[in-house]
Amino acid sequence: MALAAAETRKFTRALSKPGTAAELRQSVSEVVRGSVLLAKPKLIEPIDYENVIVQRKTQILNDALREMLLFPYDDFQTALLKRQSRYIHSTVPENAEKEAQSLFVTECIKTYNSDWHPVIQNFTFFFPSTSLHFQDAASLGSQKGGITKQGWLYKGNMNSAISVTMRSFKRRFFHLIQLGDGSYNLNFYKDEKISKEPKGSIFLDSCMGVVQNNKVRRFAFELKMQDKSSYLLAADSELEMEEWINTLNKILQLNFEAAMQEKRNGESHEDDEQSRMESSSCSFDNYYPESAKSAREAEIKFKSESRVKLFALDPDAQKLDFSGIEPEVKPFEEKFGKKILVKCNDLSFNLQSCVAENEEGPTTNVEPFFVTLSLFDIKNNRKISADFHVDLNHISVRHMISNASQQMMNGSGDSLHRIQGIYETVLQYPRQGIFSVTCPHPDIFLVARIEKVLQGSITHCAEPYMKSSDSSKVAQKVLKNAKQACQRLGQYRMPFAWAARTLFKDASGTLDKNARFSPLFRQDSNKLSNEDMLKLLADFRKPEKMAKLPVILGNLDVTIDNVSPDFPNYVNSSYIPMKQFENSTKTLITFEIEEFVPCIPKHTQPFTIYNNHLYVYPKYLKYDSQKSFAKARNIAVCIEFKDSDEEDSLPLKCIYGRPGGPIFTRSAFAAVLHHHQNPEFYDEIKIELPTQLHEKHHLLFTFYHVSCDNSSKGSTKKKDVVETQVGFSWLPLIKDGRVVTNEQHIPVSANLPSGYLSYQEVGTGKHSGPEIKWVDGGKQLLKISTHLVSTVYTQDQHLHNFFQYCQKTESGARALGTDLVKYLKSLHAMEGHVMIAFLPTVLNQLFRVLTRATQEEVAVNVTRVIIHIVAQCHEEGLDSYLRSYVKYAYKAEPYIASEYKTVHEELTKSMTTILKPSADFLTSNKLLKYSWFFFEVLIKSMSQHLIENSKVKLLRNQRFSASFHHAVETVVNMLMPHITQKYRDNPEASKNANHSLAAFIKRCFTFMDRGFVFKQINNYISCFAPGDPKTLFEFKFEFLRVVCNHEHYIPLNLPMPFGKGRIQRYQDLHLDYSLTDEFCKNHFLVGLLLREVGNALQEFRDIRQIAISVLKNLMIKHSFDDRYASRSHQARIATMYLPLFGLLIENVQRINVKDVSPFPVNPSSNVSGQFYMRFCFFFFFFFLW
Repeated sequence: MALAAAETRKFTRALSKPGTAAELRQSVSEVVRGSVLLAKPKLIEPIDYENVIVQRKTQILNDALREMLLFPYDDFQTALLKRQSRYIHSTVPENAEKEAQSLFVTECIKTYNSDWHPVIQNFTFFFPSTSLHFQDAASLGSQKGGITKQGWLYKGNMNSAISVTMRSFKRRFFHLIQLGDGSYNLNFYKDEKISKEPKGSIFLDSCMGVVQNNKVRRFAFELKMQDKSSYLLAADSELEMEEWINTLNKILQLNFEAAMQEKRNGESHEDDEQSRMESSSCSFDNYYPESAKSAREAEIKFKSESRVKLFALDPDAQKLDFSGIEPEVKPFEEKFGKKILVKCNDLSFNLQSCVAENEEGPTTNVEPFFVTLSLFDIKNNRKISADFHVDLNHISVRHMISNASQQMMNGSGDSLHRIQGIYETVLQYPRQGIFSVTCPHPDIFLVARIEKVLQGSITHCAEPYMKSSDSSKVAQKVLKNAKQACQRLGQYRMPFAWAARTLFKDASGTLDKNARFSPLFRQDSNKLSNEDMLKLLADFRKPEKMAKLPVILGNLDVTIDNVSPDFPNYVNSSYIPMKQFENSTKTLITFEIEEFVPCIPKHTQPFTIYNNHLYVYPKYLKYDSQKSFAKARNIAVCIEFKDSDEEDSLPLKCIYGRPGGPIFTRSAFAAVLHHHQNPEFYDEIKIELPTQLHEKHHLLFTFYHVSCDNSSKGSTKKKDVVETQVGFSWLPLIKDGRVVTNEQHIPVSANLPSGYLSYQEVGTGKHSGPEIKWVDGGKQLLKISTHLVSTVYTQDQHLHNFFQYCQKTESGARALGTDLVKYLKSLHAMEGHVMIAFLPTVLNQLFRVLTRATQEEVAVNVTRVIIHIVAQCHEEGLDSYLRSYVKYAYKAEPYIASEYKTVHEELTKSMTTILKPSADFLTSNKLLKYSWFFFEVLIKSMSQHLIENSKVKLLRNQRFSASFHHAVETVVNMLMPHITQKYRDNPEASKNANHSLAAFIKRCFTFMDRGFVFKQINNYISCFAPGDPKTLFEFKFEFLRVVCNHEHYIPLNLPMPFGKGRIQRYQDLHLDYSLTDEFCKNHFLVGLLLREVGNALQEFRDIRQIAISVLKNLMIKHSFDDRYASRSHQARIATMYLPLFGLLIENVQRINVKDVSPFPVNPSSNVSGQFYMRFCFFFFFFFLW
């Protein structure tokens, strides 16, 4: 025997490549089989399920197990879930819906105000867990209550050789899991990727107690182990610490109770064993007298509970997933990048003195300074955050600026006025800001720009601050000049200095907390712009270049830190407070700073809140050639936002103020450059835009020559004139219905007549509107830039045009199909990031147009646009947003038969058209590839239609129209050639379409006529034949696996006798429980599955394995279904599978025990076919009984 085993077969030796014998045999088998004409099996017409339920109503109701024959009445329901947010109140302004006139703005507001509308399948939770966690038979039944928890903790180094200190704590991510034997482990990792191997584990079954221990660190607790060792952990807050201690103590209590129960069970084990053996059911005896004796013997051998334990030995049982294809789906929510808390502590210069008149008070800076912080990304060459303005001046220094100057700069306002539920006073002097960075990397800098009150040139004003000699006299002189400047020019600022520091150590977002701000560099008046700042930062790590920059002696103390999830008392960029907010006049408020996220799809997320900001950046004014004004050198530009060009109209109070003033102001000034006729600006003016913009909304720029000369020369009258108007410029905000953004070059006028917005050039030297005196011949002297951060206005021309046309048709204008198709086709050119940002609003509008379309061409083009959007989301890896939309945001409009159609019917018809052979190949391929989305929308539309129109109470065959039934049948038939004929050319698309169709058919059982759904399954099966390639067998059995995974699979098969009268003889049993046409008709799904398994057993081994695996896994599912745990339920289920025995006997020589056995099998042993049959009998039958 050993010699024979070692001898190599001649056939194998002849092969050029070892190990290919099986492949060659399979190829030969296929050729031989392909040369023989194999007839398709006859299709069995299914029963009319709905009629059978009615006709056999009495039999069903009298059945003791009627719940196995009927669907529950509360099978599904629609729900209304309150939209959760992190804010105290809605982000949408109170009157926004009333003010909105644009359809796009209106629909965006509806999106942010709407709640979630999921459809809940009430019985899908009966499926076993995705991972059964059975390690051996002995561990079954010991699963406890499933306590779980995870989060960041600090782990102390408990090495006995060293003492535990604060620095020995390492931040680790802890994950509490339950093992198969019911015990718990506390695993810890370096990051949140818990799919990796843990860095270590704490075995809680060895833990004796959990106690608080604050000796080394705050919020610490200790786990005391049986071997006298301990683990010291610490949380970020007291609340987190208490939660961990309570959770761990619960587990210790469970462990104690389990140990006591096990002890009690051990004492009474023998008595229980005997009683279990005596309590066998007699139901099998009644139905199957010939098999009762052997079944009882087998039952005693397996000791009742062994059925479950035997399944636990099967490795497949641990990997099964009966939960369906849908991954975990969450509603849309605000997402942020890496959050950084920036704390501004102090700004101090070497030049200091007491500013009080009586010289009694602290030593401080001798004049006010103002800090502006923002983030710059030199890798991508852009500014990536809004400005954060901070006033770190001592209160005595703040008083140097007169109240009149403050009012001129910030406008008037009531300091106790509540802005959106907050006292305005607590917002006036911010010191802490939260920045967010979506793409962290080491080349991102936190930049501080420092300004002071306007006095003169930067060089002259900075000179005293750059000397390190005795500065007391210098300080007094600077203080005297500063007081005069603050009284006279307190509302004007000038650039003074800048500094920068790095934020991150690496691209994973690790904060560089040890970094400090650079020295304070004197601001160069010729290098003010953001572009100049990016160039300076590019040289930041080059000491030889930075050493050339003039340094001001001083220090800016700013620290950075991570932001904890429960960080309290902060407001977003619109000053809306979070839920963890203490509303008090003494509350220290932290401000969230707006991030300018890159406009690319992968970094975009669907908008969830109302936000409507415009950032204005004056860039440059070229005034060296102007002849309109005698003096125009120290030029200040005042920015206002107006809604009228009438003479007496006031600017809107919607500009965000600076520290110390009102929250919103009517005007803002840019910093002034001394003696510059062509000044550059770097200021950022933030504006809260009105909900509805119109043609009159515009930005007005007013230019002033500011007199800095404060000498005694000249008359008193001349000295009192601080500023002189030297020009006006304006920029209408709306052009072609959209907000004007990016860089603009505009002319400057010397006057500002009423109605200036109506001025328009109509030809050479001619114009309409008021007479305007242009500076320098009307040249475009002013360069400005605007940046829109809005969730209710779009910059995309194609999206704007589409909504604008929809608004015209909704307001009564005649809808022209050709025009609408044109606008729909243009949506294919919509920018990807815009598509993602407004995803729910855009999809809602497209589905609305679909239900109101009167022409097929319109409906088909709507569907093509949706296909394009779905494909784009998938290609960017953002398909999770589509799943969130379908599950939570999609809501079918109220159905009005005379006016609108239903989404499910119109979408089904359009899909049919796109799947036709003559249709565009690329579009149909995308539809196949991402078909899950469309089938999910169909299902949700169907469910909402049934409930909201009270059709769920109707008989199943009356719920949907005949036209919809026809549309569903047509789309199934149109889909099949793409699956069965194009799988070689488009394997992924065909596979996805097959799976999505199966999921759709499965879910149709919940809503539609079940006999009709059976027919669609027959239509599907009819497209396959014996001898098909392996891929098609995989498709077919994947389809059957999904469909048979329906939560009410058992009632769908009607496991009850259909024969006449009581079963008296084996022949009567044969009529109902052998694989006859009658059986397959009455018990359609199980009959179809068994027939297909029987046909597959005639194929080669790979296909046999696929078929047997589907059947076996389905039977495992029955075994673990809690609804059918009793012996009588399992016996009834077993009756559905009795025809399997005949299949096994017929194919006993073709079944390899290794294909189905969970037990190790010796391949060299000579096992007879009779053993295979006996093994399969026990394996399939006793597991189910």
